[in-house]
Formats: sequence, structure tokens, C-alpha cells
Amino acid sequence: MTTAAIDRTRQLDLGALRRRVGFLAPLVALVLVQQVLYPAPKGIVLNGALVGGRIALIALGIALVYRANRIVNFAQGDLGALPAVLGVMLVVAWGWSYWLGLLAGLLAAVVLGVLVEGLIIRRFFTAPRLVLTVATIGLAQVLAGGGLLLPRAWGDTSFGTRLPQPFDATWVYGGVTFNANDIFTMIVVPVCLGLLALFLQRSTVGVAIVGAAERADRAFTLGIPVKRLHMVVWVVASVLAFLAMYLRAGAVGLPIGEVLGPTFLVQALAACVFGRFERFTTIGAAAIGLGIVDQAMTFQAGNRPAYNDAVLFVIVLVGLLATRRASIGARVDSDASSTWQATREVRPVPAEMRRLPEVVGARLGIWAAVAVFVLTLPAWLTTSRLNLATIIVIFGIVAASLVVLTGWAGQVSLGHMAFVGVGAFVGGALTDHRGWDLALAGLAAGLVGAVAAVVVGYPALRRRGLTLAVATLAFGLFVSSFLLNRTVDVALLGWELSLGDALPGRRIGRGTILGIELTSETGMFYACLAVLGLALLMVVGLRRSRTGRVLIAIRENERAARAYGVDATRTSLAAFAFSGFLAAVAGALYVHQQQGLNAEPFVPQRSLELFTMVVIGGLGSLPGALLGATYVRGVEFFLPAEWQFLATGAGLLLVLLVFPGGLGGVVADLRDGALRAVARRRGIVVPSLLADVRVEDADEPPPEEVLAVAAERAEAAGGAGDGGAPGPDGGPAAGDETVEVRS
Repeated sequence: MTTAAIDRTRQLDLGALRRRVGFLAPLVALVLVQQVLYPAPKGIVLNGALVGGRIALIALGIALVYRANRIVNFAQGDLGALPAVLGVMLVVAWGWSYWLGLLAGLLAAVVLGVLVEGLIIRRFFTAPRLVLTVATIGLAQVLAGGGLLLPRAWGDTSFGTRLPQPFDATWVYGGVTFNANDIFTMIVVPVCLGLLALFLQRSTVGVAIVGAAERADRAFTLGIPVKRLHMVVWVVASVLAFLAMYLRAGAVGLPIGEVLGPTFLVQALAACVFGRFERFTTIGAAAIGLGIVDQAMTFQAGNRPAYNDAVLFVIVLVGLLATRRASIGARVDSDASSTWQATREVRPVPAEMRRLPEVVGARLGIWAAVAVFVLTLPAWLTTSRLNLATIIVIFGIVAASLVVLTGWAGQVSLGHMAFVGVGAFVGGALTDHRGWDLALAGLAAGLVGAVAAVVVGYPALRRRGLTLAVATLAFGLFVSSFLLNRTVDVALLGWELSLGDALPGRRIGRGTILGIELTSETGMFYACLAVLGLALLMVVGLRRSRTGRVLIAIRENERAARAYGVDATRTSLAAFAFSGFLAAVAGALYVHQQQGLNAEPFVPQRSLELFTMVVIGGLGSLPGALLGATYVRGVEFFLPAEWQFLATGAGLLLVLLVFPGGLGGVVADLRDGALRAVARRRGIVVPSLLADVRVEDADEPPPEEVLAVAAERAEAAGGAGDGGAPGPDGGPAAGDETVEVRS
């Protein structure tokens, strides 16, 4: 054998070895970080691995559902929590053994997976993936409510104690005593990982699930029962989630109503991102590594949970920067992006009908009615109600920023309230400490929000897919628990990063905007309304510009846009910066409208609610997003308590089931219906409205309006109605528009 052949053989062997052990890279990197920055005894490291193992079960369920349905299942933890509550109550309240509770919970998890997929998920089979993802947020709220109400069947409304141990055993390692539940976790997690790998790689059903995830439409044509496979996926995900929650109940107890906190969710999603939602071994290894770092930090003297959240955010960003950028043709990343593209934009009024008297009059009348209604709100609302209406206006600005980012750029921000919090922090500090005018402070806050969006967005956008969603969710956790936490004191380059006693708990005066006092609720309402108007003008201008058209092109087909020389990463990053600017400006208004600042309005859960609010309205259009903000906040603020369920998880699912296109889609359908009626009455054929009338069948001569439009088009095309210069064959020249009107 020649030397060159030997070298090639060695390279092949090394390449095969890297592929076999490459999934351990995130685990090795995270353990090195832990050993260098947060040294801890071996027992603490092993306990962190157990915590990470439970996270891995949640993360693998998220990845499995993503591969089958192309969605992020935000109900994954709650999907296992409800049967876990049942199993725990059977053990705690009725005295069943640990094993009987485990068996009952497993059966309940299987039944719950079947019901969720059959009754809810399958209803959204043809709906945009974005809508289905938001539906899982509503599902999570419903399941959490069920977990809260279930103990009342036993007459117990407050329990969070640990489960009794499955057997009598203890083990001391590295200064830490591990009980039987910990030993059982050491057995269950590796067994689950191995069985899942065998199921997906060896079984007929597992191979079919992987194949159907590649192309569901092609799988249909091959006779593969895709819907049945999806049910199997949801059952497996439910079982994995139940095992994670049941094991967690034996370790730390099972809190009711909020079983999957934001930190746990971010850790699971971060592990999924490291594995690109398809490499299950990498996902499991990354989850274990994150658990080790988390427990090692908790072990440090003087540590607070806020520090863990800050380090988790840094790990997410560094991990995104360090991992190899996917190629343009990568299947998972491109599919991940495409799942968010199905957002409906409201079509403009057809050119054939814009000048009709009925259309012009209706548009002017609607805009006039809306203007009169909004401008006269201070005249007939009480002060408290006007305060709530001002909040709706402020959230309208945030909704407009999400339309730019998600509706047009096709990117997802699940921590967008964090940018609102950054704007509130900067705007409140500048007016309260420096005495700045609110207009100048709001502009500065917007610039800081844009910079924050670039810092958070660049590592994620270069990877594409769902990475931006995870990065922004981690940023939201960082802002709410660290930046806005008055108990955290960290200084960098002379700047106080924590608020300390600066803003939280302190009254912030409203000050002035352009010299106008904002002490009254009426003045604050009109100021926020004016800023909303400016924001809408900016957004509309962006959509009509070349940048707006490029954003739509990237959203629809990124590879085709890149083929025309478009820098998709830079353009998407510019859209994110613009979105962060608007959100931060809204935050500056919000902190002065509330006359104070605290972390609660900016927690990750509020960001999920914000995202839900915009999707309900219709993410592809500005009017729809404003309708969504008005609907959700209006239900919360203005309707009686018995009707407020319409803004909760159950109401969200109901709205999405009835109106998959959102409230904006309903309004657009009503408008198009009215336009069709006008077109039929006037005998106008409008192809863009899909009028079911053939030109040849028209019995009446075309109305004067159509002839006028045809004459104008001919004059514009060829000059003075001469039809344009003739082409080579005697017809119209290339690029000329021929208008044919038949009677």
C-alpha cells in the first residue's frame, strides 16, 4: 500500500471517529467551562448530569415533535405534567405504591398524547406552522390549568412535596448523597435514550416517522399514514415528558400550575439548537452539559438564580457563534425557516376598483370612523379605562415591530418583551436621572434597543432556522431576572448594569415630550397615539421600499434571494434592528405611562403572550396585529371576569380553530366579499379577487369606469392611446401592456 493510500485510510478513519463521537462536543465544552469557571465536587457534577438528563427528556420530545410537525411545542413540559400530577396524587393521597403511580401516569400520558393530537393538533394539519406553534402555547396554559385543578378531586389544593422513594437505597459519591430516586434516574434516562434511538433507526414506524418528516406531501403520495405517525410521535413525546416530570417530582417536588419554568424551557430549547433539532444524541449530550453547568453555578458561594440565567444566555450566544454555520441547502435549517413563512398578508384593493366611488367612499368612511372613535376616547372613558387604552396603544407599537420581524422577515422572536424592557430601563434612567425630554430619551432608548437586537441577532441569524427564537428567549430571561433585578450588583467599565435601587420600586415622573407636559392621562394617551402613528408610517414606508421587498423575497425563498446577490443575513439583521428600535421606544413610553419599573411585565411568559397576541390578529398585516393587541388586552382590561377566558389558553385555541388566519384575515375576507359584490353588480372582472366569471360570458358592455381605466393604461403604455410602438411582428412592443375589453 502506498503512502498516499495509507494517509487517505487514516483520514477516513479519523473522519469516521469524529462522526461517532462528535455528538459529545457540546458536553465536553460545557464541562470544560464548568471546571475552569465554576469548579465543584464530583458529586455536584454528577447531580448536574442527572438534572441535565431530565432536561434531555424534555428536549428530545421537543425535537421529535419538531421533526414530525415542524413546530416548537411549548406545551412539552405541561404535556407530561398533567399525567405526572395524576401519578403523584395517586401515590400521595391514596397511598398507592411508587410503581403503580408510575404505571398509571404512563397510561394517562399515552391517552393524553392521543387526545391532544386527535382533537387539537390534527385540526391544524393544513394551517400555517406558525399558527400551530402558537396553539401549543394555548395548549400549555390549558394543561397547566388542568394540573392546578386535578388535586381538588382529592380535596387537596396545595402539595409540592417529593414523592416517596421507589426503593430503599442510598449512595454517597463526591460528598453528595444520592437517594433511590436519583439512582432510578441514572437507569431510566440512558434506557430512554437508547430505546428512542432504536425506535427511530430500527423499527418500521420509526423509519417511517423520519421519512415522513422529510416531505409530508411526498409521504402521502407513497401511501404512508402521516396522521397516524404524528399521533405516535405525540404519544412518545408525552411519555418522555411524563417520565421527566415524574422523576423531577421525586427529586425536587412537583409545583402545580407552573411545572416548566422559563429556565428549564430555555435549557431544553438551547440543547435542541445545539443539535439543530435533528441530532438526538447531540441534543442529549448538550442538555446534560447544561445541567452540569447550572448545578455547579448553584453550588458557588453567594450565587443567585439570576447569575445562572445570565450565564445561560452567554452560553447560548457563544454556542451559536462557535457551532459551524449550516450550508444554504441544509434541510433542517431551511425547513425550519420555511415553517414560519406561511403568514398571510392582506392584499391591496385591486387596481380596477380603487377609483370606484363605492370603494373610495367606504375607505374614507372607515378611516374617519376609526379616527373619530380613537381620538374621542378621552372624552367618554374614565381615567382608569383611559390608562388601559394607553397600554393597548403602546402594545400596538410592539405588535408593529413584530410584524416587521416575523410577518415580513420570516424570523421569530420569543423574547421580544426583553427589548421593551431595555427601552424602559434606558428611557426611565435618562428622564429620571438626567432630566431628558421623553422624545430624546425615547430615541436614545430605541437606538440601544437596536444595538441589543444586533448583538442578540447576529449569532442566531447566521445559523438561520429557529435559533433566533431560542436566543431571544434566553435574552428575555437574562433581562427579566438579571438586568432588571434590583438584588444583583454588577459593574462594567464604570456603568452600573444592574438597576440596584435606581428604578425598581421608585416612582418615575412622566415629564415632558417636546416640551408638552404629560401629567394627565389624556396627554399621555395622545402622546402614545402620536408615536404609534409615526411608527406605523415608518413600517409602511419600510414595506414599500426595496428593503421591504427584499425581506419578503428572503421570507419566501432565501436561496433564490441569495442567488440574486442578496445578503440575507445582513438584511434580516437590519429588520431585527428596526424591530428592536420600535420595541425599545415602546418600552420608554411604557415605563413613563406606568410611572415605575419592575421586572414582571418583561418575563419570558409575557413575550410568549405578546407573540400569541400578534398571531391572533394576523401576523402578515399591520391592521391585523393592531386588532390582536386590541383583542387580547381589551379582553383582559375591559370585559367582565367571566369573559376573560377568551384571552387565556382555551380562548386562544378557540379563536385559532375558528379563524386560522387571525382576526386580520377575517377582516380581509369581509372586505374581499364586499369588493366581489361591487364587482358583480358593476360587471367588472377582477382576476385577483378570483371572480368566477369568464370575460366571454359577459352580456353587458363594460361600464365606463373600466373603459376609462383601459384608456389610461393604453395611453401610459404607448402615448396618447396609440397602443405603443409596434413590435417586430407587428404586435405591441416588449414591455407594453395590452388591455383587451370584450363585450
